[in-house]
Amino acid sequence: MTASIGNLSRRIRRISWASLFIPRIEDLVFISIFLSVIVIGPRLLNMDGDIGRHITIGSYILDNGKVPIGDIFSHTMAGLPLTPHEWFAQLIFAVAFRLAGLDGIVVFCAFLIAITFTLVFRQAHEISNLSLASLVLTVIAAAAASIHWLARPHLFTLLFVVLWIGELKRWKKTGRWRWWVLPLLMLFWVNSHGAFIVGILILGIYLIDLVLSGQRKGITPGKEKFRLVLGSIIKNPQRVVIFSSISVVLLTLLNPVGWRIWETTMSFLGSRYLVSHTFEYQPPDFQKLSFLPFLISIALSVGIFSLNRKSLSIADMLLLTTWTVFGLVSARNIPIYAVIAVPILAGASSSIFRDSLHLGKFVQYDHNIQRVEKRLLGYLWPAAITILVVGILFSGSALDLNKSGNRFSDKVFPVKAVEWASLQPDMGLVFNYFPWGGYLLYTSWPQQRVFIDGQTDFYGEPLTRKYEEVISIGSDWEKILAEYQVSWILMPQDAPLVSVLATHPAWRLKYADQTAVIYAYAH
Repeated sequence: MTASIGNLSRRIRRISWASLFIPRIEDLVFISIFLSVIVIGPRLLNMDGDIGRHITIGSYILDNGKVPIGDIFSHTMAGLPLTPHEWFAQLIFAVAFRLAGLDGIVVFCAFLIAITFTLVFRQAHEISNLSLASLVLTVIAAAAASIHWLARPHLFTLLFVVLWIGELKRWKKTGRWRWWVLPLLMLFWVNSHGAFIVGILILGIYLIDLVLSGQRKGITPGKEKFRLVLGSIIKNPQRVVIFSSISVVLLTLLNPVGWRIWETTMSFLGSRYLVSHTFEYQPPDFQKLSFLPFLISIALSVGIFSLNRKSLSIADMLLLTTWTVFGLVSARNIPIYAVIAVPILAGASSSIFRDSLHLGKFVQYDHNIQRVEKRLLGYLWPAAITILVVGILFSGSALDLNKSGNRFSDKVFPVKAVEWASLQPDMGLVFNYFPWGGYLLYTSWPQQRVFIDGQTDFYGEPLTRKYEEVISIGSDWEKILAEYQVSWILMPQDAPLVSVLATHPAWRLKYADQTAVIYAYAH
């Protein structure tokens, strides 16, 4: 420790005062991504209404000092077991909201995204020793992942994936397994987002790499394949890796509902109906410009590996192949693909640059940049920009492109309609438009509970089908509303249900604007 402090002191003495103010490429990555998210802040809030639910649940945890494990947010599922697999992320969102409102949410998300891709760049640079190539790949990856830059707990999963793979790559490089790192990460991950299963899958890929690499070194399964392979693992000097990995899986049970977290996640993924009715689980549409960076990344993968003479490790090959397929099947997986692919592609491209006579000058130029950067302390500009942005937002100024400020748009959400409803006497139970459930919780809970919101894995297929039956004006739509004793309906102005309600003798129009309408049941 003393030696490290001494080395740092000598390094600081060698740095001129001017060098303190020169940003490194890594600093520029953070700044550019941080500011990119800040200027699209309203988009993070208005692409869906889930952040309203997250703030509401997080605020409940802060106020009551406990995590809800039974539903208290809807009138359709009231009292039924609730799996709070995002409670830690919701708690942080609530803290950010209480500190600075919706501006605090946007700043926190911008910081989280910027840190994630800064670490991606750092991993790529460490593997390839090429700053500019790592920069280009990181920018493409950030653009590909931007389709899912929303104020939601999945941002935590992106960070955890980067930290998770970074630790596994460090182990592969040094041979030293820090037994406590992955269990600690999993403890936070499993309580932050349901995609903690991604970590288990990645760990499994590295264990496959461990076993197959052992076979290539002379461990032959023979006739009793399974028994001998298992024996080779147990006798292997790396067996601590296996037992630590088992502890990672067991630690997923350290959450408010234990094994139920697996049941909830697997039941959702196993429901073809729910997955097919969730937009973000649909395949990417390459006719849309937003998916072009993902397509470019795939094309780069093909080009790099066709020119690369160095073979990939088993782990890298499986990681890249698996998440390329996952990204093609479901757009939700593209951001995870992006953070996984960059270090792998950077490492593969480094040999191309070094083996090419034509690219030698580029490599030399890159190394000259790195020599200069070693004399720079860094971190000053990212810290200064973050503080400046926070100060400007705290002053009441808007930094988004449209200067509208970080708020819920009344063109997207029923802002005025909910304000009107809040001034009325008890209106009873609501049937609400699915994407507006989170916003309704944000503005009106606990006085008003929702019919349904964005937590599809909780509401499940039966209730979701009933919701769809009503909005599509199926044969039982009136029976379903009567079953749940619905007194008023909150729907978009152009919803098919609204045209039916307009001529129905049992329903009366109470409020209408360009975004939403409210119909009340005429008792």
